[in-house]
Amino acid sequence: MECVFCRIVAGELPSDTLYQDDEVMAFRDINPLAPTHVLIIPKRHINSLAALADDETAIIGHMGRVANQLARQEGIASSGYRLVVSSGENGGQVVPHLHMHLLGGRRLSDRLC
Repeated sequence: MECVFCRIVAGELPSDTLYQDDEVMAFRDINPLAPTHVLIIPKRHINSLAALADDETAIIGHMGRVANQLARQEGIASSGYRLVVSSGENGGQVVPHLHMHLLGGRRLSDRLC
């Protein structure tokens, strides 16, 4: 298994896990870009948002619900946070496994590009 996120799900690599259920897992990013930087991933390998099949779209909603729950848990829900899903190399996706970044804990840049 070469996918680093699949290895985390399998327990082969350590993570600071904040949440998991049958479908998704959330853990702190090892290279945080903000005071709160959590990655939310499907446990099943899906290469990217672009690779999401029609019958897999519910996973994005579930990931969003988990992000909202974690934002409350981390104390950033009322001050605001950002959710980011990158797709493909030109979109900035570094790990080829669908994932959502939950970022917050400070004022984030208004500039996205």
